[in-house]
Amino acid sequence: MERAWEADPSALFAHRLGKSAKELGNSDGSDECPDIWQLDNGDIAVIGRDLTSHYARRLPVGVALAADERLVIIPGNMLSAAKPDIADA
Repeated sequence: MERAWEADPSALFAHRLGKSAKELGNSDGSDECPDIWQLDNGDIAVIGRDLTSHYARRLPVGVALAADERLVIIPGNMLSAAKPDIADA
């Protein structure tokens, strides 16, 4: 069955949305780097902690994870900082 949307692995990182983890105090710059990026095809890449196994059995009704999907967590202040960079629908 064909999916309605598929991630394009050839898409490149275009620009960061919001501020870096270091700028927000969420990283010391060594190995903790949550981030949000827009790709050159318009898709969004989110780098965060993989907590799929912790949430998989507690998803809200109507929410599902495919075998090749992961649930990642980022700091709330990171998404708030990205708001001005996210276009309205």
